[in-house]
Amino acid sequence: MYSYLISELGCRVHNIPCEVLHGPLTLKYQGSNLWDVPTSHLHPSTNFSSKLFWEPQCQTQLRHLQDRTRITATIPPRCEVRAGPEFLTRSYIFYPTRLFKAFQYYYCDSNCHVPAYSLIIQGKLRLRQASWITHGATEAEHNLQKVTLVIHNQWAAHRLETRLPSSCLRLGSGVQLVPSKLYELFNAKAKRDCLGALHFSMMELDLLRLEIQYHPLRQPSKELFLGDVHTDQNQRAHYRPTGYQQPLQNTMHHIHPCPVCALMYQSTEQSPPILPPSWSIPLNLNGHWISQRCEARPAVLFLTRLFVFNEEHHTWEGTYHHYSDPMCNHRTFTLVASGHYARMEPSSKVQGATELVFKVIRAKVTMFEQTMLQMLNSSEEGSCGQAGGWEPGAEQDITWTAGCGMLGILLPHKEYELFKMEKDHKNRSLLLIGERPTDGSSPDRPVKRPTSFQTPMVQCSPDTAVPQHYSSRSDVSTGPEVSSAIIHHSVFSIFLMSLLSMWYWCILVYT
Repeated sequence: MYSYLISELGCRVHNIPCEVLHGPLTLKYQGSNLWDVPTSHLHPSTNFSSKLFWEPQCQTQLRHLQDRTRITATIPPRCEVRAGPEFLTRSYIFYPTRLFKAFQYYYCDSNCHVPAYSLIIQGKLRLRQASWITHGATEAEHNLQKVTLVIHNQWAAHRLETRLPSSCLRLGSGVQLVPSKLYELFNAKAKRDCLGALHFSMMELDLLRLEIQYHPLRQPSKELFLGDVHTDQNQRAHYRPTGYQQPLQNTMHHIHPCPVCALMYQSTEQSPPILPPSWSIPLNLNGHWISQRCEARPAVLFLTRLFVFNEEHHTWEGTYHHYSDPMCNHRTFTLVASGHYARMEPSSKVQGATELVFKVIRAKVTMFEQTMLQMLNSSEEGSCGQAGGWEPGAEQDITWTAGCGMLGILLPHKEYELFKMEKDHKNRSLLLIGERPTDGSSPDRPVKRPTSFQTPMVQCSPDTAVPQHYSSRSDVSTGPEVSSAIIHHSVFSIFLMSLLSMWYWCILVYT
């Protein structure tokens, strides 16, 4: 999902981690803590060989991520697409008194050009402790005080009338909702709650992470990661996040240029921002597409991705590089998959997006985590590659065993996908791929096709050839590195890998 928030805090964003200064965390704004993650001016890792090797551009960029830096492409703020779909922009203010005020602006279209209604959310946020589940995050607890609704057009008024009970809003018989008027949906003191009909939740505030990005010759930028929002709207109010949405930019310390920042800063509940036209482009998948940062997913999954597409033959090849830590330094396993795909038609739900059908035919796994290696070696013969033949760092083909039940990989496997391409402000191509279901299931039926997106990927090479194995530094795995947004991960396998990730993290911390 590509979420967007501009935080109207200025330097007051410091007030969030300052609440933790007297708690269990020690924060000094110098990096190396749970909120601050510097991503440049770091010394090279000492476990790498000093000998120089040639390596393809995309592998260089993946290694760049492992050195705690990022791909140079930046993501301009844009309309957020949530599962449903829902289209919105957001602006949050956090005060030193632990109070917060949030503005969520909802739109009729995926470009955020036609405002439908706005929500003004007021409450209190209390930071608690470092998360034992999502490494590098801080857990928090929010309490809503008041939520107010403002409608911006008659179409939205008619639509909301069918969703909101008239008794809840104290509307008399035959009385209709009126644009520009304020309606109270929630009041903690009055015990009024009409939020369920809108599938509203602020559980995203229960998991936070602040990063400061240091840039040469200009001031640092600050980004706030909030918890992920469940893809099933009916589960949002009860879901405690374990992953993140896309980072939220501080309006005073953001990545330049940011023309949308001014629009967001000047917006009010009666005057939502009208975003400039998005730079959506026709879908041309040819080439290599790579993650722009170490990505966090629900169920404690940290990974980097890279796709290779060939439009002429409609083939793809891909891999997850999974890690146990939020900086993507400690590998757990790598999954390489390949197959073919077919374009269907433009999406009727998300403007500018295209529906595709992917089929996974082949898959290979490289395991690095010792406990999982033992489990795979003790598996039944023919259920997951060669039983007893799993070794750390050695790739195994699991195609001939029809996948690996223990890892939740089924072959062959079909998925119904949603893709979209855009340009960033420097005219670089970005690829948005359908968001994975929060519950770990697979979009294996048309009705489960995504309606929102994962973190955008950037094109690192227009070449469609699969990269060859190459000599590189010891911590970087060899071979093609492409994404497995198409691989099916069962609920059991995700839970199992989460436990392994937590166990491995504890070993790193206490040894």
